Amino acid sequence: MDVQQTRFSAQEIAALARRIDRPIVLVGMMGVGKSSVGKRLATLIDCPFVDADDEIERSAQMTIPEIFDTYGEDYFRDGERRVIARLVTERANAGKPRIVIATGGGAFCNAETRALILDKAITIWLDSEVATLVERTARKENRPLLRGGDPHEILGRLRDERAPHYAQAPIHVTSGSGPHVQTINKVLQGISQWL
Repeated sequence: MDVQQTRFSAQEIAALARRIDRPIVLVGMMGVGKSSVGKRLATLIDCPFVDADDEIERSAQMTIPEIFDTYGEDYFRDGERRVIARLVTERANAGKPRIVIATGGGAFCNAETRALILDKAITIWLDSEVATLVERTARKENRPLLRGGDPHEILGRLRDERAPHYAQAPIHVTSGSGPHVQTINKVLQGISQWL
């Protein structure tokens, strides 16, 4: 479902939060705003936020570029799959299922990870135009897939390759170049409709 803009009051957000009984997982391209939107969303619905990339780095005791350089992308993706599976299931098993998880751009392309997220979480595809992704990813140097090439071409190609996977998410929210509050309101609307 594509989501349109709606404004929520604090009372409506609190009521919506009480209805959430599983993790919220944000999927989409690098630079789309999964982490920044995820942090704000978690604050609004009063639950923890976890960035899967941060958890991978903590588990490996290496940065993502170091993991790519030392072991390659396949090794990274296997670790990513295990970390996301742990994040999605451990809080549910502890009786505290509400959490917001931002995944890496390629995580949802793994069939096993995608199946788990679709089955156990509220899955939201955050989407953006390629020009917005290029502008946002230029702010960080830790993007191994963007090294040594034209970011616009690489991001456009990756977005095209990954879109069929992302499109399996039941909630689709477009994140524009405006303030993240607009995107967060669309995410809240999408969750409300999905529930």
